[in-house]
Amino acid sequence: MSDLAINVTVTPEYRAEESSEAESRFVFSYTVSVHNGSPHSVQLMARYWKITHGSGEHQEVRGKGVVGQQPLIGPGQQFRYTSRAMLQTPVGVMEGVYTLLDTSTQRVFEVSIPTFRLAVPYQLH
Repeated sequence: MSDLAINVTVTPEYRAEESSEAESRFVFSYTVSVHNGSPHSVQLMARYWKITHGSGEHQEVRGKGVVGQQPLIGPGQQFRYTSRAMLQTPVGVMEGVYTLLDTSTQRVFEVSIPTFRLAVPYQLH
């Protein structure tokens, strides 16, 4: 299966009410949509995220599935979820990889999650 048949989009959002500039805590939510454009069902088995802070420091997160699930995504279907990340700086980026299973062939494959920016919006005073 071509990983081009699996399309991942991410929409980040700054969570001002949960953040504290004084404590260098900048909280972001991000909503991920995984669209299965293939003719087979796939199961999202694992995730890997690389979170890079504006300082250049980065952290890596690995785990089974997403948000406590290993969702099965049928042909033409989409799975959507929202999660969170916390940065020590007002700007950073995230990128990653999902490990998926083609349920018809039992073949495991990876799909890259495009890099996306986490940034506190500019505010007028």
